[in-house]
Amino acid sequence: MKLKIASARARALTFLFAALALAFVAAPPASAQEEGVPTVLDEPIVQVNNDVVMLSQLKRENKEFRDVLTKQRGMTEAQADAEIAKKQSEIIVGLINESLLMQKGKDTPRMSDEVEAEVNREILRVANSQGINSIEALEAEMRKEGMSLSDVRQTLRAQYMKQAVFQREVDAKIYFGLTNDDLKKYYDAHRDKFQSVTLSEIFLSLAGRTEPDVLAKARQLAAQARGGVNFGELAVKNSERENNGARVAEKTKGRIEGADGKPRWFLVSELNGDLAKAVKDLKAGGVTDPVKVDDGYMILRVNERDDAFNENQVRGMIVQERGEKERETYLRALRQEAYIKPADNYKDLIQPVLDKDAPATASPEKNSKGKKNSDR
Repeated sequence: MKLKIASARARALTFLFAALALAFVAAPPASAQEEGVPTVLDEPIVQVNNDVVMLSQLKRENKEFRDVLTKQRGMTEAQADAEIAKKQSEIIVGLINESLLMQKGKDTPRMSDEVEAEVNREILRVANSQGINSIEALEAEMRKEGMSLSDVRQTLRAQYMKQAVFQREVDAKIYFGLTNDDLKKYYDAHRDKFQSVTLSEIFLSLAGRTEPDVLAKARQLAAQARGGVNFGELAVKNSERENNGARVAEKTKGRIEGADGKPRWFLVSELNGDLAKAVKDLKAGGVTDPVKVDDGYMILRVNERDDAFNENQVRGMIVQERGEKERETYLRALRQEAYIKPADNYKDLIQPVLDKDAPATASPEKNSKGKKNSDR
């Protein structure tokens, strides 16, 4: 039985299966070892407190990066190898960061328990999506494919732990550290980001027609809608949007719905540029001019509009805007506080990054907590 991970909810584990497959492909076959073909032994790259980043981890990261460069970005093997060589310091630092985040999470028993529970839920979801009713059965199927469930658990655990640490140590502190004044100032300066609308559409396809003819019909329908003709009735008769071969408007009367069948709210700032421009200043009940899209023309009606201040929404937007930079600052602080000792063969790759991390006032031998950070 071949495992085929198709569920969207199992996307994380799909990635992990792929990563594990790469690791098995990279491993030398037993027959080659028996024939005396030389193999590269694993070795430490850098000590991170009580943890050690190994060469095997770096090889796996390089292999995954090479696949992205060649299969998704169209690079040749030679181009990919050159790019990987340029990024070695960055890749190793990423492994150091992962080690530090795992250590931070393990220091918080409740977080470790929550992550472990989420790992179990995700693995069980994948098993169920394949018609496998127990973890034991999933493990047996994975063994047939030459994969280890414990390895999958560890990789999932690392992914979830990193996110949990970031959310608690960075995102939550931004979110709850914002004052009412902070929120109001941000909202006033970025009102366009918080305009939200529900919409109805009439879509006319260009398939088999000339663009001038489609545009002329779209303009006529927009004029009728503005003149008082019911937009839903116009959509039922004219809109050509299909789903599985059936015209959508016959069911929805042109209303754009979410998966739950309720009107879908859109942030205007997240709409396609031309669509956002068309609805930005329309009041509820307003109808746009025809808007050109890839495969036709759309006429939109703003059904509801909400531009009101929403505290949670504003907090979330600020976290999203500041999060990446604050996470980098947090990682730098973790590296500054840690004992990080590169192996001699990798010192030239790692030490320059550690030197940049060092605070200007720090002793060359010790960081601010009195721990040695490598042998600077």
